[in-house]
Parts: sequence; structure tokens; C-alpha cells
Amino acid sequence: MYRPRANAIDDAAALFAVIRARVFATLALTHEGRVHFAYAPVVLTGEGKGTIRFHLAKVNEVAALADGARLSVSFLGPDAYISPDWYETQGLVPTWNYIAVEGIGIARKLSREELLSLLADLSAQEEEKLLPKQPWTMEKVPEQRRDALLNAIVGFSLSFETLEGKFKLSQDKKLEDFARVIGALEARGDVASHAVAAAMRATAP
Repeated sequence: MYRPRANAIDDAAALFAVIRARVFATLALTHEGRVHFAYAPVVLTGEGKGTIRFHLAKVNEVAALADGARLSVSFLGPDAYISPDWYETQGLVPTWNYIAVEGIGIARKLSREELLSLLADLSAQEEEKLLPKQPWTMEKVPEQRRDALLNAIVGFSLSFETLEGKFKLSQDKKLEDFARVIGALEARGDVASHAVAAAMRATAP
């Protein structure tokens, strides 16, 4: 990932926070000169550089290739267009503010028991966000149906060898321009713009 110094983030806590907020990952691996992509929600364990667990459909090309392979993983945080009209400084051009996290690691296939544990942890992780709704659990799936589902998917664990972030949040702009961008994003009213504005406030000089 191209990371100008002003945008580079290597703090594990900050990167883990992005992953936990945006659990849906893009996975990529190269096989015989071709890049293969897959998409999956993950469960993160924040130890060391971090470990993620995820599952894919057994018929997915990446699932067939992933065990023991080096995977690249990308998490895209909030992003928003930035208009030059928002700056006080004249002569600037449009840009895009965004947060991205990338990691690389070797994937390891999970056992059936580990896969079942992953599914329970993943549903619990997401159901917690829906409280006070009574959480859904795997126990609500009939055993025969659950076994059929387990036979159709493959689970993996990946410990990051590298993990890095890019928070492109107008850090290179003058303070007055920075403040005006935050105000304009907050005035837009959409969730993504508000999230970018909040991230800018959190990283303000």
C-alpha cells in the first residue's frame, strides 16, 4: 500500500479498531499468475499483529487454494469525496479521504470443531450489535441442517505477518482548510461523511 508518511498508521490498537468496525474483508491470493479474490466477514483476535478467522464456500476457488497459501487481506473503512470548494486555500483540487488497513499472512484450514466455534463466535459478535434483541445462536439450527451447512463451507485462520494502515484524512492541509472539510462533511448528513469527519477530529493536529 502506498503510504505517505503523514497518512501511515502502524498502531495495532488503531488498526484493530478499524477491523472490528469493518469486519467484512477482501481476501486476495495469487495462483499461476492470476489474482483470486474472495470476500468474508472475520473474527479478530488482537494478539501480536492480530489473527483473523473466516469461512468461505467450499466451491469458492480461493477456498480450494488458501490452505497454506499467503493471503493479502484488505479492510476499507469510511471514505468520502472532498471538494476543493470546501477549502479556504484557493487552487487546490478534488481528492478522496479514506481509511484502509492491509495485512498479509499464511492461511491455515480449521478443523470441523474449530469451524463450528468460528460460526458461533461470528454470530455472537454480530448479534451483540443488535442488542437488546435476543441474540440468535447456532443452537436454533437443527442438527441435520447444521451438518449440511458445515459440509458446504471451509474455515481458515490467518495470523498477520504484516499489518499496516493508511488514514488519508487531510493531514497535509492547513488547519483552516482541515476544519472547513470537517464542517462540510458533517453538513452532508450521510453516515460515511460523518464517519470520515469523526476520524478527522480524532487525528486532528
